[in-house]
Amino acid sequence: MNYKKIVLAGGNGYLGGILAKYYQDLADEVIILSRTAKNAEGNIKTLRWNGLDEGDWSSALEGSDLLINLCGKNVNCRYTKKNREAIIASRIKPTKLLGDSIAKLSSPPRLWINITSATIYRHAEDRPQDEETGEIGYGFSIDVCRQWEQVFMETDTPKTRKIALRLGIVLGRSDSAFPRLLNLVKFGLGGYQGDGQQYVSWIHEQDVAKCTTWLLEHEELAGVINCTAPEAVKNTDLMKMIRQAYGIPFGLPSPAWLLELGAQLIGTETELILKSRWVLPKRLMDSNYPFLFSKAAYAVKDILSIRI
Repeated sequence: MNYKKIVLAGGNGYLGGILAKYYQDLADEVIILSRTAKNAEGNIKTLRWNGLDEGDWSSALEGSDLLINLCGKNVNCRYTKKNREAIIASRIKPTKLLGDSIAKLSSPPRLWINITSATIYRHAEDRPQDEETGEIGYGFSIDVCRQWEQVFMETDTPKTRKIALRLGIVLGRSDSAFPRLLNLVKFGLGGYQGDGQQYVSWIHEQDVAKCTTWLLEHEELAGVINCTAPEAVKNTDLMKMIRQAYGIPFGLPSPAWLLELGAQLIGTETELILKSRWVLPKRLMDSNYPFLFSKAAYAVKDILSIRI
């Protein structure tokens, strides 16, 4: 399997690094579009862009196999008016810009994946939410996802297949949720959060990377795709798995009122912890995607086998 060119818009963050490393050996060229210049690392090249204006970077899209858009301000912040505006703009504007640029190419990307979020579904403790029967929730974070996906789907790219990849909580070694949960465990605070019954729909970082190749090769797949592991896990069970794998026998729980106090102190929102995300990747499962990590216990052990 060898690709000519993979483009990662906004790919200078954690997940962009995972994808760049994954594709380094699979593609002749990996192009990262970033606000920050960086020296080339082998066949990984970084081009400067601001996500707002057309420029020389657009020529990098010509003849590419895959474009993955990872742009978006981190939602791990308080939802002030200023932050709300920035969260929305940082997703809508680059998506529209990429669509406008693709429309002008003679040989546009074969596939454009926009990384969106599985948080678009409602708080669910009664049944899993899939692409066909899932119910859209309400609130600011859901409004962001709706606007984001609407702009993406409305872009006119007749020669480019499009997938809105609704990503679950990524579990990985260097960033995202797992290192933060592990720190709680290390300091004896690794009990359940809230009542612990909320579901966590997660995905191992290597499955995120691998499934993008699967989607590229399966041309019958387009539209909305959930990117989570087949089995969601309750918060209380996930924390227990991490404690056991790390060798910590106990962990103090964090009630909702304490989480709200802590969230205000560190500048985040409790929704990121307390919302029950029970999401099923039906379309990936129906296409027989071979998950590397189908159970949370497997993912936790894999991550900790490297960290310890």
